[in-house]
Order: sequence, then structure tokens, then C-alpha cells
Amino acid sequence: MALLVDIASWILLSLGGALIFIGGLGALRMPNLYTRMHAASLTDTLGAMLVIAGIILQAGASLATIKLAAILLFLLLTSPAASNALASAALLAGVRPDQGAKSTSEHSK
Repeated sequence: MALLVDIASWILLSLGGALIFIGGLGALRMPNLYTRMHAASLTDTLGAMLVIAGIILQAGASLATIKLAAILLFLLLTSPAASNALASAALLAGVRPDQGAKSTSEHSK
């Protein structure tokens, strides 16, 4: 049984790490603020969920599991709210959603 828990936790940890890495690449490669935020916020939230779930499996039934669950709940509540607040602030500051995007004429060259 311990082997199955270890395998499941390492799968969760690996998937979470891969998603966080992909989110970092998306933040670097996307053309404007809004697409960068979208790529980073979605993968960051899901990646953190998977990593914390993998750590919870490794911790077993302990006080650390309760603390990790509280951290997970905090991340699930604050990450989307922070992304929304950042997008709203950018929109109020005058950053247009199409700013930085390549036009169709640039793609055809």
C-alpha cells in the first residue's frame, strides 16, 4: 500500500512541477499582459494544487496534512482573486487587451 501512495504522490508532484514550468514558459512567451496572466494563473493554481496534494500524500495523516490543506485552501481562494485584480488594474491603467498582439498582416510575412 505504501508503494501505491508513493507512486501516486510522485505522479502528482511531477505533474504539478510540469504545469508550473509550462506556466513559466507561457509567461515568457505570450505576446501581451493579459495572455501572460492567463497562462501563468491557470497553470500556477492547478500546479500548486497538484504539488500540495502530492505532499499531503507523502505526509500521511498528521498535523502537517491539516496545515497543507489550509495552505491549499488559501491558494485556491487568493490566486484567482489576485489575477482578477491584476487584470482589472491593468484595464483601468489603460492597457488594452489587444496591445502587443501581432496583427494578421505580420503573421503572413
